[in-house]
Amino acid sequence: MGNGKAITLDEIARNHAAFAADRANIIAKNAVTSQGVRSVAKVPEAAALNTATFDIEVKQGARTDQQRSGRCWMFASLNTMRTRVMKKYGVKEFELSQAYPLYWDKLEKSNWFFENILDTLDEPLDGRMMAFLLADPVGDGGQWDMFRALVKKYGVVPKEAMPETANSKNTGSLDKYLTRYLRKCACAMRDAHAAGETTDAVRAMKPAFMANVQKLLTICLGEPPARFDIRLRDGDGKLVLQGAFTPQEFFAQAVDMPVDDYVSIVSAPTADKPFNRTYTVDKLGNVVEAGGVRYLNLTPAEMKKLAIAQLKDDLPVWFGCDVDQSYLHEEGIMDLDALDVDALFGFEVEAGFGKAQRLDYGESAMTHAMVLEGVNLDVQGDSTLWKVENSWGKDHGKDGFDSIADSWFDEYVYQIVVDKKYLTDEQRRIFDEDEPIVLAPWDPLGALA
Repeated sequence: MGNGKAITLDEIARNHAAFAADRANIIAKNAVTSQGVRSVAKVPEAAALNTATFDIEVKQGARTDQQRSGRCWMFASLNTMRTRVMKKYGVKEFELSQAYPLYWDKLEKSNWFFENILDTLDEPLDGRMMAFLLADPVGDGGQWDMFRALVKKYGVVPKEAMPETANSKNTGSLDKYLTRYLRKCACAMRDAHAAGETTDAVRAMKPAFMANVQKLLTICLGEPPARFDIRLRDGDGKLVLQGAFTPQEFFAQAVDMPVDDYVSIVSAPTADKPFNRTYTVDKLGNVVEAGGVRYLNLTPAEMKKLAIAQLKDDLPVWFGCDVDQSYLHEEGIMDLDALDVDALFGFEVEAGFGKAQRLDYGESAMTHAMVLEGVNLDVQGDSTLWKVENSWGKDHGKDGFDSIADSWFDEYVYQIVVDKKYLTDEQRRIFDEDEPIVLAPWDPLGALA
């Protein structure tokens, strides 16, 4: 007799017989084993709804490509900034260096990691906190607040001032060896503490560790320029900007973006996160002196209003989403109706699992950052389809662009960045004045794009 705990051979036999008796199962098996789940589940009518024409559209330069790296949040941030340079100087094509902030982010994340280790010397090594801190201390991902901190401290440079290297285009080896070294240093710090060394003595170990981190980064990515020369020509070939700049000077003059005015708006409907409240995530950040992150939690409808307002002012919108959900990769379409996985398998796989439940149960979180560059509106002025600049090169989607169905936005867009002037007076007050609720380090709102 079975006790309900183990799989019985009779159960397996019954399930096998039921499967074989259904013609649809056989067809699905033959198709999926040959072509894969997504290809067979794709709904061709969804691809036909994609368009390259939008009511409101921000024009940018050529598509960018993060290649085999997790720098989407940097590419998205820099792509929102290059718009300003192109408009200011009438430049047709322009790109900011993505290797430059990568260098400083790895350096700052290493320092952030050491500070977290110093702050948790008495935490049990097998506890959840240490498992979290040691899991991925210098991964490529990040959020807007972290990029803002880098820009304010280090500025930006044109791509030619710090071009890509083999290790910026493919960060696997860099991340592997830097992570190994950081864990080794963490072990040394905790061993010294366990042996009775004072906290000051353990902290005194950090400068030598950081010197080696900087050496490793320079070997892999090159030396970031302290000063560089630039000559920009407009569409008519006229020289519109020339001279020598520090990265900070170039950001102030050429980009001229008030980054402190740009705030992170999230949309997470979980029971522990009431809307119209501010949040931060414990131990999430990179630049120590800049602090961590800060969000205002709003409904998707309110989030979309803010994004539309900024697009109407001819400014792109940084956003973070769970990009792989209901996604046609080749076509670049994010649409809840793009894949009918439930019909393929014959039972509910995707249906009946709401946004809050997906967040609570680890099914969904922000995984990728891109840029909203356009939107279509209905007669009431509500959004129906969004144009997205990705950072996967020009051969992806439609010339490097993706599209997002409005219903998909509701379910899988988790964060946008907008100028706080678009917020209501009450929303600004909440963001600026309310004490943020501190979330655990492993909360889904701490996910890095």
